[in-house]
Amino acid sequence: MLIDTCAREDIAIDCPNQLRLIALIPAYNEERFIASVVLKTKRYVDEVWVVDDGSQDETAELAREAGAFVICHERNQGKGAALNTGFRALRNLEDALVVTLDADGQHDPAELQAVIAPIQAGEADLVVGSRYLAKDSDVPISRIWGHKFFNSITFLASGVAVSDSQSGYRAFSRRAMEVITFNSRSFSVESEMQFLANQYDLRVVEVPIVIRYPDQPKRSVVRHGLIVLNGVLRLTGQYRPLLFFGVPGLIILLTGLLLGGGVVNIYHRTHQLAVGFAILSTLLSMAGMIALSTAVTLHSVRGLLYDLLHSSAEGDAQNK
Repeated sequence: MLIDTCAREDIAIDCPNQLRLIALIPAYNEERFIASVVLKTKRYVDEVWVVDDGSQDETAELAREAGAFVICHERNQGKGAALNTGFRALRNLEDALVVTLDADGQHDPAELQAVIAPIQAGEADLVVGSRYLAKDSDVPISRIWGHKFFNSITFLASGVAVSDSQSGYRAFSRRAMEVITFNSRSFSVESEMQFLANQYDLRVVEVPIVIRYPDQPKRSVVRHGLIVLNGVLRLTGQYRPLLFFGVPGLIILLTGLLLGGGVVNIYHRTHQLAVGFAILSTLLSMAGMIALSTAVTLHSVRGLLYDLLHSSAEGDAQNK
């Protein structure tokens, strides 16, 4: 078991090259739960790694005392940044099988074997533990409807469907670990995984898990939902510009053209120009064309950058 003091995030971690199952736990101000989560998880994995995201309490110290390897951010950067830090360090380990779970005790480490099974069988690159596939998950009604909404919009935006888009209980194959880097800093990081799965053609499998919620959530459900919604919209613009800009642009352009057709029809019937509608038609048509042009440009640039990064990654792999 690797045990270390609170290592700085910019220090490279040199670990023995061996097959190992590692639990990666991002944590922020979780002193109430982190020690018990680490102790329970240690029973089912080779190592527990905790990324303390600038906590202002004793999270890092308690995790270290419980036997976790701890990496610290000097300031709070968000869940996505914490996962990126952990993933960067874990890429140095050959044949590491990584599982992420939340630090608040809502995930049962005893279900870890079920979560990693599809990867061990070679059937998946990304495994999502879904609370909605289990019959006895303790999910409040308000969360069910909220999650259904986010599941739907994330599927429509990313093109990858899962029944629990906000689950933090996940397992990653070596291939997934190599290609996944998050741009999201907030709790939309789980949604971003679906965009990345689409981009890199990762095989996604869901397994049932049971969720147990803490008595008092740390954040408002409404506020959390708004953060996720904002993140999904931003991710759509970033990963699917044709969808984000192109579809609205096409609708706006068609509306402008239809309105322009109405202006022409009025002029033929009355020989009078409907100036207000003509101006509105022109503005809508111009806005629609600008949006469509933006969509095509961003899509082309994104494709070019993806090809460059892919070629660079292949070159690095050949040089090793």
